[in-house]
Amino acid sequence: MTRPSNEAEYLARMVPPSVRGVDRRTLLRGAFGVGALLGAGGLAACSSGSTSSTGVPTGAVTGTVTVGSNQSDPVPKAAVQSYMDAFQKANPGTTVKINTVDHNSFQENINNYLQGSPDDVFTWFAGYRMQFFAEKGLVGDISDVWKNITGMSDALKKASTGADGKQYFVPITNYPWAVFYRKSVFKEKGYQVPKTLDELNTLGAQMKKDGLDPIAFGDKDGWPAMGTFDQINLRVNGYDFHVSLMAGKEDWTDPKVKKVFDTWAGILPLHQADSLGRTWQEAAQSLQQKKSGMYVLGSFLAQQFTKGAEQDDLDFFGFPEIDSTIGTDAVEAPIDGYMMSAKPKNEGAAKKLLQYISQPEAQLLALKADPSVIATNSTADTSGYTALQKKSAEFVKSAKSITQFMDRDTRPDFASTVMIPAIQSFIKNPKDIDGLCTSIQAQKKSIFGS
Repeated sequence: MTRPSNEAEYLARMVPPSVRGVDRRTLLRGAFGVGALLGAGGLAACSSGSTSSTGVPTGAVTGTVTVGSNQSDPVPKAAVQSYMDAFQKANPGTTVKINTVDHNSFQENINNYLQGSPDDVFTWFAGYRMQFFAEKGLVGDISDVWKNITGMSDALKKASTGADGKQYFVPITNYPWAVFYRKSVFKEKGYQVPKTLDELNTLGAQMKKDGLDPIAFGDKDGWPAMGTFDQINLRVNGYDFHVSLMAGKEDWTDPKVKKVFDTWAGILPLHQADSLGRTWQEAAQSLQQKKSGMYVLGSFLAQQFTKGAEQDDLDFFGFPEIDSTIGTDAVEAPIDGYMMSAKPKNEGAAKKLLQYISQPEAQLLALKADPSVIATNSTADTSGYTALQKKSAEFVKSAKSITQFMDRDTRPDFASTVMIPAIQSFIKNPKDIDGLCTSIQAQKKSIFGS
């Protein structure tokens, strides 16, 4: 399925009438093909409330439980299969049916998916994007599952809790966003990890002289560049302003926001050219092939590196300091996990599966298949962690403030319909920052209402 070519298509695919007042004809046009993609049997009215609680079965469960998964890349797909197989083995009367959909298609169609005939359980994200669907009554209350969960921090529980105080999400893994590089390249060239923006610019200039693209960059799918905006905003304006901006409480015409784009424009020449025609995987491969020196991305980029010596050569550092009064103690560490649909066909098996996913056994199976992420359960055995995982865990643990990611910290319709085209427009033409911010602010008002 191709990406929407304009904002109207984004709206048709992403936003239900309850959010934006899109008429039924427009919504149906946008939902064409969603049934085939996500198993939706057609659109249904938005549920007025969450599923009734039946508790988590204490014994083995039976029947079929369906799982909608956005983990379409080979490595994470294999990870999902591994712990779903283990759950099925522990519950021999249960069949787990995994419906895997291309990652971007899944995210772009999530509203229509949840209003149609969604799977019993589905992959999603913590934070605002979870709360958004909970408030719309499109997902099930799993507070009873959380009563049996141990080893999860208060911060993880908070990230899994809706505005009504109930839990709707179970974390399984998380990972940091940072600046990744190959240790062998830095050692060979004598490069030093930059601690400030000036040092980053100096290093980038040297990398250019050495025939490298200083910063690998690919934004064909629309979302990767959001991470660069987040990193710069956290360093220029700090955590509080960033989360407030994402929540729609700040003006995009504020000089603070313009400074973010100004700063980004200053280092944009260090980025790999023609980024809008390159996927994140292709950009990661340029780092893997030693054609690029650094890459601002999540640790999942390790999926593009061969396990063993090649992954062991991968390292990272936090995005450099821009303002000494702000510092670098805020990091981005998105939490991945699962939610339950509002009316699951097999609620007992769904809740039993969610409880299993929260446990160290399942999470360690996930990490065995995909060592680019770390477990969220604090009782998981970390003795088998790679050096990259150990550093990731310490990096996240030592952070004073943690954000999720732009498309998780703000409204999903704002992220997809406004920020994807806006950031890509900036990448094409970084000179009209005033016009860009004015346009974002106007669209933000129509979505957030202020």
